[in-house]
Amino acid sequence: MGRQGWSGLLVKRGLAALLVLPLSGCVLFARPLRPPRASDADLARFQFPLDLPAEGRTQTPAAVAVATQLAMDDFRPLDLKPHKNATADELCLYRRDSFDVWTAPGPEGVLFVRFVPRQDACNSEGPVTDASATYAIDTRQWRIIGIQR
Repeated sequence: MGRQGWSGLLVKRGLAALLVLPLSGCVLFARPLRPPRASDADLARFQFPLDLPAEGRTQTPAAVAVATQLAMDDFRPLDLKPHKNATADELCLYRRDSFDVWTAPGPEGVLFVRFVPRQDACNSEGPVTDASATYAIDTRQWRIIGIQR
């Protein structure tokens, strides 16, 4: 290849690199998706009780809370959007609050997390039976090691 051939190739590669560089920067600096919050005014108005009410209070062990969050973030990510022309039941199944959560210890540091549609959720055309999922969460390395749908 002649001298002009090499220089032309280098210019093209340089331009390609300059075009791709900003795109990769967007990925590096993208903010993680955060849960929605009320306005500052609404946050300022909310009053907490001095202690949590005794009636209905439950304790969730830290391992269960973290494993459930890990599984839920995979099962129904915060940025999950329904497909176009989704039915009312399908829209319902995109919502995290449509599912009850069951947990059970497994072998060797595994915690099973199961999502099951609530009895009273998404049943305008009958009960939903095929939207459940069970996750196996490794609580030592905090990773998903199995999914059963």
